[in-house]
Amino acid sequence: MKVGRREFIRKGLALGLGMFGFPFLRKARAYTGEMTRSTARRPNVLVFFTDQQRWDTAGCYGNPMGLTPNLDAMAGRGTRLDRAFTVQPVCGPARACLVTGKYGTETGVWRNAIALPRDVPTTARAFRSAGYSANYIGKWHLANAKCEGATLGRQEPVPPEKRGGFDDYWLAADVLEFFSAPYRLRLMDRDGKTVERAGYRVDAQTDLALEFLEGEVKRREKPFFLTVSYLEPHFQNDVDEFVAPKGYAEEIAKRMWVPPDLAVLGGSSAHHLPGYYGCVKSLDENLGRVLRFLSKTGLDNDTVVLFCTDHGCHFKTRNGEYKRSCHESSIRVPAVFQGPGFDTGGVVHELTSLLDWPATMLDSAGLPPLPGQRGRSILPLLQGRVEDWPKEVFVQISESQVGRAIRTDRWKFGVDAPGKNGWDDSRSDSYVEQYLYDLDRDPYELNNLAGQEGTRDTTNKLATILKRRMVEAGEKEPDIRC
Repeated sequence: MKVGRREFIRKGLALGLGMFGFPFLRKARAYTGEMTRSTARRPNVLVFFTDQQRWDTAGCYGNPMGLTPNLDAMAGRGTRLDRAFTVQPVCGPARACLVTGKYGTETGVWRNAIALPRDVPTTARAFRSAGYSANYIGKWHLANAKCEGATLGRQEPVPPEKRGGFDDYWLAADVLEFFSAPYRLRLMDRDGKTVERAGYRVDAQTDLALEFLEGEVKRREKPFFLTVSYLEPHFQNDVDEFVAPKGYAEEIAKRMWVPPDLAVLGGSSAHHLPGYYGCVKSLDENLGRVLRFLSKTGLDNDTVVLFCTDHGCHFKTRNGEYKRSCHESSIRVPAVFQGPGFDTGGVVHELTSLLDWPATMLDSAGLPPLPGQRGRSILPLLQGRVEDWPKEVFVQISESQVGRAIRTDRWKFGVDAPGKNGWDDSRSDSYVEQYLYDLDRDPYELNNLAGQEGTRDTTNKLATILKRRMVEAGEKEPDIRC
């Protein structure tokens, strides 16, 4: 991680003057380890969670369209994870990974339509044990609730034992895309009663989040852990459209930037990208509403905010769907932290994964890791301690295939299990090489080097690393044919 001269001086002054009790410098102290545990009140933690958002939709990741001024400002104030990746590019499994810090094959939620086990340790339960309230608003997707019909169809409420420990404030739907519409938000409260709000869904859901935060400002009884989980920019399933606020897609289409992979491969992007970008713009506007509220009330000084998503979107270029592949478009995601311990933290260039986010949130509050968690807190990276950080990210694929991959600084190596069904089979004893990409020369993965004689040594080395990572994740060491 690079730290500028001005930031080095500022942190030095904060450390020196802070020892003499200058209160205006307390904000510069990192909420890590012993320091956090000695504070009277731990920081609040708020997760602004989007669905299916590519990393390159944001200006702070290189998008030139100006869609995300609020996220860009958050990155400028806080800490941006430059190369962040999901470990399971499909909704349910990714969410299980986020709340448990474990891989999908470890929790049992390795594809959609599997409920999170009731006894698994989660971040919500850990925060509640430490005196926090644990609260959730939006899409859950971890209860395997029965649905009838498509949009606005009947859906079972999520019972308390299937809420993953979010036992205080609950206003959610298990499969939000089958229970609400872009201009009609429907959620269910902790008693299973339906709550409806008119207006664009992202705006209405943010209204509910702000109402919750207003209540917290008045109560201030205990620190809160809040996840606000949006459906957007995920497509609306019943119409297979990315529905933006009225007029947004039309305006964006006049000045649209197309990522290089989509410019070459196309897929459904010509039709879908304007609406998708419009959803991203709306999410950023609502992120701004939340951040301004935190600033206005002073909560920003003692609230850790994480902006993140579950996976990316390849617009039907890599398979017949929008995700469920190990390509960058599916697995590389935006992730930005703001608040105590993260402000003016700069940019983390190490490879990080979704499994690192729950570990980081707990560490930011001075709490111990979850039992058996796989991820690591990024806070040591902010202190320059990068020596033992993993050199690759391991990804599991389900539903579209039974696949595995690793992503290193330079290479992407992926394998597939022939004869296995990605819906019925969680793993395999044998795999075959599916793709090899040289990301230095081919960052958008347009030239598959798999099977080429000149890459044999590289492939063998990567296959050895992949086997090791699979074993570390609790899988049996497989046979990989290259």
